[in-house]
Amino acid sequence: MLLRIEESLPGLPRAERRVGKWILAHPRRAANSNLREVARAAQVSEPTVVRFSRRLGLAGFRELTLRLTEALSRPGSYLHSRVGPDDSVADAATKVLDASIQSLHELRGELSALPMSAAVNALKGARQIVFAGLGASGHVARDACHKFFRLGIPCSTYTDAPGLLQFAAVATAGDVLLLTSHTGRWRELTEAAGLARRGGATVLALTRSQSPLADAADLFLPCHISEDTSIFTPMSSRLAQLALLDALQVALALALGPPAISRLRHAKAALAASDDA
Repeated sequence: MLLRIEESLPGLPRAERRVGKWILAHPRRAANSNLREVARAAQVSEPTVVRFSRRLGLAGFRELTLRLTEALSRPGSYLHSRVGPDDSVADAATKVLDASIQSLHELRGELSALPMSAAVNALKGARQIVFAGLGASGHVARDACHKFFRLGIPCSTYTDAPGLLQFAAVATAGDVLLLTSHTGRWRELTEAAGLARRGGATVLALTRSQSPLADAADLFLPCHISEDTSIFTPMSSRLAQLALLDALQVALALALGPPAISRLRHAKAALAASDDA
Protein backbone atom coordinates (compact mmCIF):
# COMPACT_ATOMS: atom_id res chain seq x y z
CA MET A 1 0.00 0.00 0.00
CA LEU A 2 2.80 2.42 0.81
CA LEU A 3 4.41 1.65 -2.53
CA ARG A 4 1.11 2.26 -4.30
CA ILE A 5 0.72 5.63 -2.57
CA GLU A 6 4.26 6.63 -3.51
CA GLU A 7 3.74 5.70 -7.16
CA SER A 8 0.42 7.54 -7.34
CA LEU A 9 1.77 10.91 -6.16
CA PRO A 10 2.83 12.38 -9.54
CA GLY A 11 -0.64 11.98 -11.02
CA LEU A 12 -2.64 13.32 -8.07
CA PRO A 13 -4.20 16.77 -7.68
CA ARG A 14 -2.22 19.03 -5.35
CA ALA A 15 -4.45 18.61 -2.30
CA GLU A 16 -4.60 14.81 -2.61
CA ARG A 17 -0.83 14.71 -3.16
CA ARG A 18 -0.50 16.48 0.20
CA VAL A 19 -2.48 13.68 1.83
CA GLY A 20 -0.26 11.02 0.23
CA LYS A 21 2.95 12.74 1.27
CA TRP A 22 1.74 13.10 4.85
CA ILE A 23 0.77 9.42 5.05
CA LEU A 24 4.15 8.32 3.66
CA ALA A 25 5.87 10.47 6.27
CA HIS A 26 3.62 9.25 9.11
CA PRO A 27 2.28 5.79 8.13
CA ARG A 28 1.71 4.47 11.66
CA ARG A 29 0.04 7.65 12.79
CA ALA A 30 -2.19 7.60 9.71
CA ALA A 31 -3.19 3.98 10.31
CA ASN A 32 -4.32 4.85 13.85
CA SER A 33 -6.03 8.18 13.09
CA ASN A 34 -9.59 8.99 12.16
CA LEU A 35 -10.66 10.91 9.08
CA ARG A 36 -10.76 14.27 10.81
CA GLU A 37 -7.29 13.84 12.29
CA VAL A 38 -5.70 12.93 8.96
CA ALA A 39 -7.40 15.83 7.19
CA ARG A 40 -6.23 18.27 9.86
CA ALA A 41 -2.66 16.95 9.84
CA ALA A 42 -2.43 17.09 6.03
CA GLN A 43 -4.13 20.51 6.01
CA VAL A 44 -6.90 19.45 3.63
CA SER A 45 -10.63 18.86 3.85
CA GLU A 46 -12.14 15.55 4.91
CA PRO A 47 -13.69 14.96 1.44
CA THR A 48 -10.19 15.34 -0.03
CA VAL A 49 -8.94 12.46 2.13
CA VAL A 50 -11.89 10.33 1.01
CA ARG A 51 -11.22 11.16 -2.64
CA PHE A 52 -7.57 10.26 -2.14
CA SER A 53 -8.58 6.86 -0.72
CA ARG A 54 -10.88 6.15 -3.65
CA ARG A 55 -8.21 7.28 -6.10
CA LEU A 56 -6.18 4.31 -4.85
CA GLY A 57 -9.03 1.96 -5.74
CA LEU A 58 -10.27 1.63 -2.16
CA ALA A 59 -13.83 1.88 -0.89
CA GLY A 60 -13.00 4.79 1.40
CA PHE A 61 -10.94 6.03 4.31
CA ARG A 62 -11.68 3.07 6.57
CA GLU A 63 -10.27 0.63 4.03
CA LEU A 64 -7.21 2.86 3.68
CA THR A 65 -6.44 2.57 7.40
CA LEU A 66 -6.96 -1.20 7.28
CA ARG A 67 -4.60 -1.57 4.33
CA LEU A 68 -2.00 0.61 6.03
CA THR A 69 -2.21 -1.56 9.13
CA GLU A 70 -1.72 -4.68 7.00
CA ALA A 71 1.27 -3.13 5.23
CA LEU A 72 2.93 -2.10 8.48
CA SER A 73 2.42 -5.56 10.00
CA ARG A 74 4.33 -7.33 7.23
CA PRO A 75 8.10 -7.96 7.30
CA GLY A 76 10.36 -5.09 6.32
CA SER A 77 11.14 -4.56 2.67
CA TYR A 78 13.93 -6.63 1.18
CA LEU A 79 15.21 -3.49 -0.49
CA HIS A 80 17.26 -2.97 2.66
CA SER A 81 19.15 -6.17 1.89
CA ARG A 82 20.28 -5.86 -1.70
CA VAL A 83 22.77 -8.35 -3.06
CA GLY A 84 26.24 -6.85 -3.23
CA PRO A 85 29.51 -7.94 -4.81
CA ASP A 86 31.00 -8.67 -1.38
CA ASP A 87 28.25 -11.09 -0.34
CA SER A 88 29.12 -14.73 0.17
CA VAL A 89 27.34 -17.36 -1.91
CA ALA A 90 25.16 -18.28 1.07
CA ASP A 91 24.27 -14.65 1.84
CA ALA A 92 23.46 -13.87 -1.79
CA ALA A 93 21.22 -16.94 -2.07
CA THR A 94 19.44 -16.01 1.16
CA LYS A 95 18.80 -12.47 -0.05
CA VAL A 96 17.38 -13.67 -3.37
CA LEU A 97 15.02 -16.07 -1.58
CA ASP A 98 14.04 -13.38 0.92
CA ALA A 99 13.20 -11.07 -1.99
CA SER A 100 10.98 -13.75 -3.50
CA ILE A 101 9.21 -14.40 -0.21
CA GLN A 102 8.71 -10.67 0.32
CA SER A 103 7.12 -10.25 -3.11
CA LEU A 104 4.53 -12.90 -2.23
CA HIS A 105 3.91 -11.27 1.16
CA GLU A 106 3.21 -8.00 -0.61
CA LEU A 107 0.85 -9.67 -3.05
CA ARG A 108 -0.99 -11.43 -0.23
CA GLY A 109 -1.57 -8.08 1.41
CA GLU A 110 -3.16 -6.74 -1.78
CA LEU A 111 -5.31 -9.80 -2.51
CA SER A 112 -8.47 -8.69 -0.70
CA ALA A 113 -8.76 -5.64 -2.97
CA LEU A 114 -8.23 -7.47 -6.27
CA PRO A 115 -11.27 -7.92 -8.55
CA MET A 116 -10.75 -11.67 -8.82
CA SER A 117 -14.46 -12.49 -9.17
CA ALA A 118 -14.88 -10.02 -12.03
CA ALA A 119 -11.82 -11.46 -13.77
CA VAL A 120 -13.14 -15.01 -13.40
CA ASN A 121 -16.51 -13.97 -14.84
CA ALA A 122 -14.80 -12.42 -17.86
CA LEU A 123 -12.71 -15.54 -18.47
CA LYS A 124 -15.56 -17.97 -17.84
CA GLY A 125 -17.46 -16.91 -20.93
CA ALA A 126 -14.43 -16.58 -23.22
CA ARG A 127 -14.38 -18.16 -26.66
CA GLN A 128 -10.59 -18.03 -26.44
CA ILE A 129 -8.03 -16.55 -24.06
CA VAL A 130 -4.91 -14.91 -25.44
CA PHE A 131 -2.06 -14.24 -23.03
CA ALA A 132 0.54 -11.65 -23.96
CA GLY A 133 3.57 -9.97 -22.44
CA LEU A 134 6.80 -8.44 -23.64
CA GLY A 135 10.25 -8.90 -22.14
CA ALA A 136 10.27 -10.86 -18.88
CA SER A 137 6.47 -10.81 -18.74
CA GLY A 138 6.41 -12.88 -21.91
CA HIS A 139 7.62 -15.89 -19.91
CA VAL A 140 4.75 -15.32 -17.47
CA ALA A 141 2.29 -15.25 -20.38
CA ARG A 142 3.61 -18.55 -21.75
CA ASP A 143 3.35 -20.20 -18.35
CA ALA A 144 -0.25 -19.03 -17.93
CA CYS A 145 -1.24 -20.32 -21.35
CA HIS A 146 0.24 -23.74 -20.51
CA LYS A 147 -1.98 -23.94 -17.41
CA PHE A 148 -5.24 -22.40 -18.60
CA PHE A 149 -5.65 -24.43 -21.81
CA ARG A 150 -6.17 -27.56 -19.72
CA LEU A 151 -9.52 -26.14 -18.57
CA GLY A 152 -10.88 -26.69 -22.08
CA ILE A 153 -10.80 -23.07 -23.26
CA PRO A 154 -8.65 -22.49 -26.38
CA CYS A 155 -5.56 -20.48 -25.38
CA SER A 156 -2.60 -18.95 -27.17
CA THR A 157 0.34 -16.68 -26.38
CA TYR A 158 1.99 -13.65 -27.96
CA THR A 159 5.37 -12.44 -26.76
CA ASP A 160 6.24 -10.27 -29.76
CA ALA A 161 4.73 -6.87 -30.54
CA PRO A 162 3.94 -7.45 -34.25
CA GLY A 163 2.07 -10.69 -33.61
CA LEU A 164 0.18 -9.19 -30.67
CA LEU A 165 -0.88 -6.09 -32.57
CA GLN A 166 -2.13 -8.17 -35.50
CA PHE A 167 -4.18 -10.37 -33.21
CA ALA A 168 -5.60 -7.34 -31.39
CA ALA A 169 -6.63 -5.81 -34.71
CA VAL A 170 -8.82 -8.83 -35.56
CA ALA A 171 -10.04 -9.70 -32.05
CA THR A 172 -13.82 -9.75 -31.61
CA ALA A 173 -16.47 -10.31 -28.97
CA GLY A 174 -15.82 -13.53 -27.08
CA ASP A 175 -12.05 -13.08 -27.18
CA VAL A 176 -10.30 -12.26 -23.91
CA LEU A 177 -6.86 -10.69 -24.08
CA LEU A 178 -4.90 -10.93 -20.83
CA LEU A 179 -1.85 -8.65 -20.81
CA THR A 180 0.92 -8.86 -18.23
CA SER A 181 3.39 -6.06 -17.50
CA HIS A 182 5.27 -5.06 -14.35
CA THR A 183 5.37 -1.36 -15.24
CA GLY A 184 2.34 -1.08 -17.51
CA ARG A 185 4.26 1.30 -19.75
CA TRP A 186 4.94 -0.77 -22.88
CA ARG A 187 3.41 1.35 -25.66
CA GLU A 188 2.68 -1.73 -27.77
CA LEU A 189 0.64 -3.35 -25.00
CA THR A 190 -1.47 -0.23 -24.50
CA GLU A 191 -2.02 0.02 -28.25
CA ALA A 192 -3.02 -3.65 -28.43
CA ALA A 193 -5.51 -3.14 -25.61
CA GLY A 194 -7.16 -0.30 -27.50
CA LEU A 195 -7.36 -2.26 -30.74
CA ALA A 196 -8.84 -5.34 -29.07
CA ARG A 197 -11.47 -3.34 -27.21
CA ARG A 198 -12.53 -1.54 -30.37
CA GLY A 199 -13.20 -4.92 -31.95
CA GLY A 200 -15.38 -6.00 -29.04
CA ALA A 201 -12.86 -8.17 -27.14
CA THR A 202 -12.44 -8.00 -23.38
CA VAL A 203 -9.04 -6.85 -22.12
CA LEU A 204 -7.68 -7.85 -18.74
CA ALA A 205 -4.38 -6.43 -17.48
CA LEU A 206 -2.10 -7.66 -14.73
CA THR A 207 -0.08 -4.55 -13.99
CA ARG A 208 0.36 -1.48 -11.81
CA SER A 209 -2.55 0.82 -11.14
CA GLN A 210 -2.42 4.33 -12.61
CA SER A 211 -0.35 3.06 -15.54
CA PRO A 212 -1.21 3.51 -19.23
CA LEU A 213 -1.99 -0.21 -19.55
CA ALA A 214 -4.30 -0.20 -16.52
CA ASP A 215 -6.19 2.76 -17.98
CA ALA A 216 -6.50 1.03 -21.38
CA ALA A 217 -7.94 -2.26 -20.04
CA ASP A 218 -11.55 -3.19 -19.31
CA LEU A 219 -10.41 -4.69 -16.03
CA PHE A 220 -7.04 -4.81 -14.33
CA LEU A 221 -5.55 -6.75 -11.45
CA PRO A 222 -3.22 -4.39 -9.55
CA CYS A 223 0.15 -5.95 -8.87
CA HIS A 224 2.39 -3.61 -6.88
CA ILE A 225 5.61 -5.39 -6.05
CA SER A 226 8.77 -3.66 -4.87
CA GLU A 227 11.69 -4.35 -7.16
CA ASP A 228 15.32 -4.50 -6.10
CA THR A 229 17.21 -2.62 -8.80
CA SER A 230 20.48 -4.43 -8.01
CA ILE A 231 22.04 -5.85 -11.17
CA PHE A 232 22.51 -9.17 -9.35
CA THR A 233 18.87 -9.73 -8.42
CA PRO A 234 16.22 -11.19 -10.77
CA MET A 235 12.80 -9.51 -10.96
CA SER A 236 10.66 -10.72 -8.08
CA SER A 237 7.59 -9.21 -9.72
CA ARG A 238 7.42 -12.14 -12.14
CA LEU A 239 6.98 -14.53 -9.18
CA ALA A 240 4.02 -12.49 -7.96
CA GLN A 241 2.55 -12.47 -11.47
CA LEU A 242 2.94 -16.25 -11.75
CA ALA A 243 1.35 -16.82 -8.35
CA LEU A 244 -1.56 -14.50 -9.09
CA LEU A 245 -2.26 -16.20 -12.42
CA ASP A 246 -2.09 -19.60 -10.69
CA ALA A 247 -4.73 -18.40 -8.23
CA LEU A 248 -6.85 -17.09 -11.10
CA GLN A 249 -6.62 -20.41 -12.94
CA VAL A 250 -7.75 -22.36 -9.87
CA ALA A 251 -10.62 -19.92 -9.28
CA LEU A 252 -11.68 -20.26 -12.91
CA ALA A 253 -11.57 -24.06 -12.69
CA LEU A 254 -13.87 -23.95 -9.68
CA ALA A 255 -16.24 -21.56 -11.45
CA LEU A 256 -16.40 -23.77 -14.55
CA GLY A 257 -17.28 -26.75 -12.37
CA PRO A 258 -17.17 -30.50 -13.13
CA PRO A 259 -16.31 -30.24 -16.86
CA ALA A 260 -13.14 -28.27 -16.15
CA ILE A 261 -12.20 -30.50 -13.23
CA SER A 262 -12.66 -33.54 -15.44
CA ARG A 263 -10.39 -32.03 -18.11
CA LEU A 264 -7.69 -31.34 -15.52
CA ARG A 265 -7.96 -34.93 -14.33
CA HIS A 266 -7.66 -36.27 -17.91
CA ALA A 267 -4.65 -34.05 -18.61
CA LYS A 268 -2.83 -35.34 -15.54
CA ALA A 269 -3.77 -38.91 -16.40
CA ALA A 270 -2.31 -38.46 -19.89
CA LEU A 271 1.02 -37.36 -18.40
CA ALA A 272 0.99 -40.28 -15.98
CA ALA A 273 0.35 -42.70 -18.86
CA SER A 274 3.23 -41.17 -20.80
CA ASP A 275 5.57 -41.61 -17.84
CA ASP A 276 4.61 -45.26 -17.51
CA ALA A 277 5.22 -46.01 -21.21
